[in-house]
Formats: sequence, C-alpha cells, structure tokens
Amino acid sequence: MSWWEAVILGLVQGLTEFLPISSSAHLRVVGALLPGGGDPGAAFTAITQIGTETAVILYFRRDLARILSAWWRSVTKRAPGDPLVSRTDPDARMGWFIALGSIPIVVLGLLGQDWIETTLRSLWFTGTTLIVFGLILGFADRRARNAKQLSELGSRDATLYGFAQAMALVPGVSRSGGTITAGLLMGYTREAAARYSFLLAIPAVLGSGFFQLFKSLDSFGTPGTPTFGATVLATLVAFAVGYVVIIGFLRLISEHSYVGFVWYRVVFGLVIILLLVTGAVPAVALP
Repeated sequence: MSWWEAVILGLVQGLTEFLPISSSAHLRVVGALLPGGGDPGAAFTAITQIGTETAVILYFRRDLARILSAWWRSVTKRAPGDPLVSRTDPDARMGWFIALGSIPIVVLGLLGQDWIETTLRSLWFTGTTLIVFGLILGFADRRARNAKQLSELGSRDATLYGFAQAMALVPGVSRSGGTITAGLLMGYTREAAARYSFLLAIPAVLGSGFFQLFKSLDSFGTPGTPTFGATVLATLVAFAVGYVVIIGFLRLISEHSYVGFVWYRVVFGLVIILLLVTGAVPAVALP
C-alpha cells in the first residue's frame, strides 16, 4: 500500500465511520479499486477505527469525563472528600449501560473472529447486507416515534442496542446503522439514537483496534498487508476527518430523516453487485 492510498483509505474511514452506510464496506470496495487492488483487511480496518474513535472521545470529552467519574464513584461508593454517588445517578447508569451494551460484540467478535476476517469479507455479503439493512433502516426511520431520550434508557434497551451493534461485525451492516436502527425501533429520537451509538462504540472499537494492532505488530509490511507507517497515516487522516463528520452528522439528523442514507446504501449495494457480475472487482481479495 502506497502513502497516497493510505491517505485515501483514511479519508474514506473518516467520512463513513459515523454515517449509517458502513465504513468497512467502503474500505473493502475502495481498497479493491485502488491500484494495489487488495482488501485492506480486517486488521487495517479495526486499527484505523482507533483514529475515528479518538475523534469521538475528543468531541464527547465532557460527557465522557462526567460519565466515567460518576460510574467510578458508584463502584467505589465514595471517593475521598466526595459525596456518595448512587448507582441510580443518570451518568453512573449510562456508564453501566455502555458496559452492558458492549458485551455482545466482544463475545460474538471473539467467537466469530475467523469468519469475520475471511468468509464474511466477501463482497457478495457486503453488497447484500448494504441493501437489506438499508431497507430495515428506512422502515425504522418511517415508523420511528422519535419520543424517547437517553435519560429513559434501561438495561433492556441497552442490551438490545448491544446486539444491534454486534451485527456490524458483518461488513456492510454498519455499526452506527445497526444501533441507530435499533434505537429508532425502540422509540428513541434520531439524535438520541446517534449519540448513544457513538458512546457505545468506544469500548468495542478501541478494544478491537488495539487488539488487532498488537496482534499485527509482526506482520506489518508482509506481502498482502499494509505497512505500519501507512496504517498510522490512514489512522491520523481518519481522526481529523472523523471529527468534522461528527459535528455535521449530529446537526443533519436533528433536522432531517435518514432517507438519504437509505437510498445511498441501496444504490451502493447494487453498484457492488454490478461490479462483481461484470468482473470489475473480485469477491474476495486476491492472494
């Protein structure tokens, strides 16, 4: 992978990570269309997501500091000089719900790691899931009551959010798309569903990213894999672009529906299938 290809893939990651259109699908397709013509790989995708999640941490830094502080004090009961923080405190509860919602993707990710890194990266899967889950998002958006706020989140909803996020282990589903769809079906407002999607992703994405980083330290630059420098460059680009996208996305959905993203997913999925049928790109990465 050349340096300019790394910049392009970092740009793609930053632009698509927070939108319900699947960043992994875009990286998979764009990677196949670049001169190198290969699949950047699940490891490259996970590591570049460290950049976009760092953008989330920066954007939500005040919320996260408040949540972590309240959660920790609810665990330890009392910090020196501080009052008792009840586990019913909204910020402490949010900390517990993020932890609860992170369990499904961790368990399923570990159990299905081999499939995720091989079979499920077929572009036939990617194109199909883009279309199917795009239509589900459209249904959820049309039926959404847009009534519930995050203050109404309970353990049941947090668990359902978690399983929805775990579906994003399949390229084409979209982490934000899955959780936002679940939130809309459960009656949450578009903005509440999106904000919780961002917060819920932090432990899972950072955990996966650093796991893949340490696992790949000895394989960077081997035939068919990106170099360490190219991966770092793509991650930095993803961070910068991702931060801007968060701001724009939250403003957009506060005033508009997700129908534009639904159409985009369907068209993109059909384009992928067309590329496969015509032989323009291979379904699986070439060795």
